[in-house]
Amino acid sequence: MDISSRVKKLRIKSGMTQLQLAEMVGVAQNSIQKIESGDTKNPRNIEALARALQTTPEFLRFGVGDMDNATVVTNAGHYLPLISMVQAGVWTDIHEVAPLDVELYPCPIKCSKRSFIVRVEGESMLPDFKSGDLIYVDPDAQVENGSYVVARLDDENQATFKQLIIDGNKKYLKALNPDWPNKFVEINGNCTIVGKVVFTGKAL
Repeated sequence: MDISSRVKKLRIKSGMTQLQLAEMVGVAQNSIQKIESGDTKNPRNIEALARALQTTPEFLRFGVGDMDNATVVTNAGHYLPLISMVQAGVWTDIHEVAPLDVELYPCPIKCSKRSFIVRVEGESMLPDFKSGDLIYVDPDAQVENGSYVVARLDDENQATFKQLIIDGNKKYLKALNPDWPNKFVEINGNCTIVGKVVFTGKAL
């Protein structure tokens, strides 16, 4: 069995489509197709591919270990909904959305059942995050200074994605883009932290 077979078998075992795997890895769907067809024999993104498939680069490359013992997400309890920033602003639980109304993606790391996924919008978090990137948000994860968070300001009708800065008794939401106007927004009871960003998937 070569890398193409191992990737395909683990993807199918995980219940993912090629497009879902591609979005988690941060590549185009045809890149996954080329790996599975054997056209690409040494993927440059092997580490991200291994993370998404819940295995190791060594297993994908060389078959080191038993594929049957590879840890993959196989039940719907570990699938997260892709929701909008408006939905994220009022998010409480996965039961708030009907399964047929959203796309579901397996979570490649441990996270709570209340976790969800949103797409980055706009340019405020450049250069680290660009529009279209997927961010995995866990409402039950503990936030600290420097955490990336999805938050809702009281005067906004949707959530926003920023970095949380804690400076003594003061807290701020920080935009990473150095050219962004209002780079720092002070929060003092006018903001609800919806959740902490625990994983990202890059867009092309």
